[in-house]
Amino acid sequence: MKNKQALMIFLLIVVGLLSGCGSDGSKASSEDKKELVLGGTIPYSDMLEQGVKPYLEKQGYSVTIKEFNDYVQPNMALKNGSIDANLYQHEVYMRAFAKENDMELSGVIKVPTAPIGIYSKKYQSLEEIEKGSTVAIANDPTNLARGLTVLKDNGVIDFDEDVDPLRASVRDITDNPKELVFKPVEAAQLPRTLDSVDLAAVNGNFAIASGMDLTKALVRDDMPDNIINQVVVNTKDIDAPYVQDIKKAVQSEEFRKVIEENFQGFHEPKWFKD
Repeated sequence: MKNKQALMIFLLIVVGLLSGCGSDGSKASSEDKKELVLGGTIPYSDMLEQGVKPYLEKQGYSVTIKEFNDYVQPNMALKNGSIDANLYQHEVYMRAFAKENDMELSGVIKVPTAPIGIYSKKYQSLEEIEKGSTVAIANDPTNLARGLTVLKDNGVIDFDEDVDPLRASVRDITDNPKELVFKPVEAAQLPRTLDSVDLAAVNGNFAIASGMDLTKALVRDDMPDNIINQVVVNTKDIDAPYVQDIKKAVQSEEFRKVIEENFQGFHEPKWFKD
């Protein structure tokens, strides 16, 4: 009986030690992660494919780029662990999404971002705009505000200085000398409206997806720092080696060359300009 008890105790100790080794091994595996799945919406999935993936592969990573078609699933994929990082959102959106969905998300590094631009098939400049012209604009609060701010910054309309430029609405317009008529529509549909309106404030990503040239915009927005898109990860992973390597990839000369050649007209974050 005593021999059986001793044997049982010995086996329990061995199992405990093996479990401990397994736990340490899992931690080491997490630290040494070499298979990455990065997610993004167009054109940022292309930016990851062309500017980030090749650099990481040279560092010994196996990288898969997953393309998403909406602004919800890339963060939910982070939450469930099916991707390791995403690229498509700015600070304001990330914080609001994280709060609403009980997540802890952190930005890693900002990237050149497709700006909202004012486009027209009728006018070649803002000076040509006639009274009563129709303007298609996004119907979601953030992009609507950005579209209005582009017009304000270029002297087409005006609203009080105390109005938050990220929350401005048509109701905040105090001066509209050209008597513009605003038509809110879903942001993704804005490129299609150019055949039926005089002007449209189009998000850069939707403009690119529709084959539009960002450099052909009459004017583009001067984006504040907190609405420049960034690589985002779960906060618990922010110090992981693979996250730091993603950051180095974005800071690399190879990434800069890809931006200069294939992403013309994008707004550059301060660090990229310096």
